[in-house]
Amino acid sequence: MDTDLHQYGKQTGFRSGFVAIVGAPNVGKSTLLNQLLGEKVAITTPKPQTTRRQVKGILTGDKFQIVFVDTPGIHESNKPLNKILVRWATQALADVDAAVFVVDATRRHRGQEFAILDLLKKVGQPVVLVLNKIDRVAKETLLPIIAELKDAYPFEAIVPISAKYESGAYYVLDEILRLLSEGPQYFNGAIITDQSRDDLVAEFIREKIFLLAEQEIPYSTAVNVEEIEDNQEQRITKIFATIFVEKQSQKGIIIGKNGRFIKKIGIFARDELESLWGKKVHMDLRVRVLKDWSRDDRALRRLGLTT
Repeated sequence: MDTDLHQYGKQTGFRSGFVAIVGAPNVGKSTLLNQLLGEKVAITTPKPQTTRRQVKGILTGDKFQIVFVDTPGIHESNKPLNKILVRWATQALADVDAAVFVVDATRRHRGQEFAILDLLKKVGQPVVLVLNKIDRVAKETLLPIIAELKDAYPFEAIVPISAKYESGAYYVLDEILRLLSEGPQYFNGAIITDQSRDDLVAEFIREKIFLLAEQEIPYSTAVNVEEIEDNQEQRITKIFATIFVEKQSQKGIIIGKNGRFIKKIGIFARDELESLWGKKVHMDLRVRVLKDWSRDDRALRRLGLTT
């Protein structure tokens, strides 16, 4: 955790703390974070292992500030990139005041969950269990799941939610606030994320690739924003970004016939950024091959995907 955060002073009765959101891949961690904040700071897709960065989302109220740490899904993998992501997630747990453990209630096998619970036991932080996707589970099925997980760990609270239908996030927030002690305000109240604008744009572009591309293509892509130019007079922002792929064949797929696919990626990302920023956006996307970047430590460092 950053140690050079500016503190805005300690107020009487003001609660604050860092809270990690952890769980297996594709259980709804980022969706929950966005709902808690009321703003989109983390990308979400139906595909597992979308999150690659440790994203902080900052929620500030009159009497509290919670710094949420959205983490990549914790899972076993021999791939260098995935090992790095899991290491980030586990390191985050050591530096927080509490954790929110998100579980997909529709999954039958609990091997990943119990492995994460073993990790939570080692760090010893208070944990709120969030059972997501309850809209897809019958009540008679849900109760045994709760009993099984409750027997495995002394959770501070158990909150069933449906992140898809935005049901239950406020109850999660209430339980988190109950766990926090008095403390300082770490960030300016107007800030909702610690991500740079370049990182946010790169993530939005990568999200569109995950939503539009198929099979292994999304997992073989990385995005780097080269430059962002703001023209105040014309109220337009120009974005120049590179999409990295691992193979020449993947480059052709991302570009598409007559450049149609990369244009589609750009349009989807541009439209969302225009809605977010309230001004015109011009998107200039290029594709480059960085051979086997997800398995190359040097390439991972170049892309900022190492600790």
